[in-house]
Amino acid sequence: MKAYIMNNITLKNLDEPLKKRLEQRAIAHGHTVEEEIKLILQTAIPPSPTPPKNLTAAIEQRFAHLEDFELPKIKREPMRNLPQFEDEES
Repeated sequence: MKAYIMNNITLKNLDEPLKKRLEQRAIAHGHTVEEEIKLILQTAIPPSPTPPKNLTAAIEQRFAHLEDFELPKIKREPMRNLPQFEDEES
């Protein structure tokens, strides 16, 4: 799949109240309208999150220089049942 990169974006038919709010926001932040739009887009579309790390694997990797280091398996208990609350209206 080929990726396409846009260097320029044109917004047409931007209503005046929105345009005015955008200009006011840019002025309040000391930015140009273009800079303000970039910041808004960066906030709205954050970079892809990195996958969560496996804590056990990270700890094992951290202490790998100790050679035969191995974390013990931890026995897990089954989840407890949720508490049941009676309805006050009953």
